[in-house]
Parts: sequence; C-alpha cells; structure tokens
Amino acid sequence: QVRLVESGGGLVQAGGPLRLSCAASGSIFSANVVGWYRQAPGKQRELVAVFTSGGSTTYIDAAKGRFTISRDNAKNTIYLQMNNLKPEDTAVYYCYAWPTNWGQGTQVTVSS
Repeated sequence: QVRLVESGGGLVQAGGPLRLSCAASGSIFSANVVGWYRQAPGKQRELVAVFTSGGSTTYIDAAKGRFTISRDNAKNTIYLQMNNLKPEDTAVYYCYAWPTNWGQGTQVTVSS
C-alpha cells in the first residue's frame, strides 16, 4: 500500500505564501495522475492542481496564476507552491495519487 505524507500547512496572513510537500513511500509519482485536492468546511473535496498521466498540469481556476505544482521524481515528492493566499483558500489540503491513494491532509488557514 502506498503511503502519502503531506507537510507544510499552517496559518498564514492573506497575501502570504506557503509550500506544501507530499512524500510517497514508493515511486508512484512518476507515471500516474498525482496532485492536490482540498476540502473546506461544509464543502466537497475539490481538485486544486494535478499532473496528468502525460505530464501536463491542470489547475482549478481559483489557483491559476497563484499556485504552482511541481515534482521531484527522484525524491518521490510533489509540491504545491501557493502564493498570494486568500482567506477562501482555507481548507484541508490532500495529496492524491491515482487510483485511490490519499494522504492524511494538512490544514491551511489564511487569515484576513
């Protein structure tokens, strides 16, 4: 079973940056759909940014221009650089790897 471990969440003021990391227990990131989802209180989990199986990236509209997903296959790690954070970005952020592998989540709280 693949284990995904997120880190890097926390409390930040609006306009500030955070970088999330997700380390996998195996070389799962090299060929699969991998990325980040988030779930805000009372809302459904939503895609934030992913690498497709072909290596391209997809972002939710709210993340475009502010968030950047990246990967280091040698370290079995993916990252989410989040800049210009807004209070509406407050959520638990989850790492995902196809087909059904999820991390435990890391809380991101943006204060206004």
